[in-house]
Amino acid sequence: MEERGLSLWIYVGVLALMLMGALQRVLPLHFSSGPALVARLWASVLMEWLGAFWTAALLIFSLTLGLAWWLRSARVSGVALLAPEGRAVCITGCDSGFGKASAKRLDALGFKVFATVMDLSGEGAMELRSACSSRLSLLQVDITRPEQVQQMLLAIKTELGLKGLWGLVNNAGVCVNFGDAELSLMSTYRRCMEVNFFGSLSVTKTLLPLLRRNRGRIVTVSSPAGDQPFPCLAAYGASKAALNLLTNTLRHELEPWGVQVSTILPSSYRTGKSGNELYWGRQQDHLLLNLGPALLEEYGQDYLAETRELFQEHARNAAEDLSPVVNAIVQALLSPQPRVRYYAGPGVGFMYFLSSYLPYSISDTFLQKLFVKKKLMPQALRRHSGLGLQAGVHNNNNNNNNNEEEKSAEQ
Repeated sequence: MEERGLSLWIYVGVLALMLMGALQRVLPLHFSSGPALVARLWASVLMEWLGAFWTAALLIFSLTLGLAWWLRSARVSGVALLAPEGRAVCITGCDSGFGKASAKRLDALGFKVFATVMDLSGEGAMELRSACSSRLSLLQVDITRPEQVQQMLLAIKTELGLKGLWGLVNNAGVCVNFGDAELSLMSTYRRCMEVNFFGSLSVTKTLLPLLRRNRGRIVTVSSPAGDQPFPCLAAYGASKAALNLLTNTLRHELEPWGVQVSTILPSSYRTGKSGNELYWGRQQDHLLLNLGPALLEEYGQDYLAETRELFQEHARNAAEDLSPVVNAIVQALLSPQPRVRYYAGPGVGFMYFLSSYLPYSISDTFLQKLFVKKKLMPQALRRHSGLGLQAGVHNNNNNNNNNEEEKSAEQ
């Protein structure tokens, strides 16, 4: 039985014991040995009954929970948002994608926006200059370089004076992952961690005094890959898993300060370089140049080529409308009661439901069909499988020959 099945039985047993304890508190007399035995037998029957109908009970519970969540969401969505005027927010990674779109929206709403970019003369920065008001300030920041993060802090302090910062949107990130965990280079793991985790941590720690002063908000754009085992995303997913845990820890620690922390979990969107087919081709070429010959022989170049094609196909099918993510960021910054997590885009909430309540065999199959649907096995496994088939054919031929010889002898 899988771990989740065992967990369910544990929960049922705990529930039965809690019911027994409740009966002891409610009844005005103490149980004697006879009634206690009857109560334990009743609890055993209850456990058997719940075990027989656990599927239906779990379904009803899930539907009830979903209805309650929907009602709560409807009630929260009807609450008036806070006024953005006079509030300042810093957004990292505004050269493209979610960062650039969020900077435009927040500026249009009336925020004072500090938008960090990698290149002040790049297309993204030029677009923000032309599309936004004078309230928006562009800052050139590589979040992996501490001196630039400190310069960002000085620039924000100089412009805000004694006023604090209302919001930080940790959006900057990279996805340089390509291929299976064994095939991914150590430099890939380090690069993902350096930007997605350590970079976001550096910015957050640097700006926290300004955020605490205003009892503000921290909004982190993460990824479901930090919680779900997507194939071929080990390096990226590991960095996002670290970021998710950091964000949850900050949420607990900053609650006494009045700073509220939210995580945005987007579905698949076409942002940055992910929609560029040449980018994935370069990723494959870089891997081929740096992969050991023995490992390349075992996996095969055609296996890597299929991975590249699957990444390209996934990027082509990704959504181009970024508004669900931008809307979630706005809600997290301005809602009087922001959510802990925002599932931004179709299918994300359903994916988390499957991973939380269904066996791993089902949720893993769903993930494999949702992302890269690999058809080729590594070359070494194909070779081994082929030898196995040949050996099987050879054994069958030998058995047939032996049977014919036995029949001839008998005749």
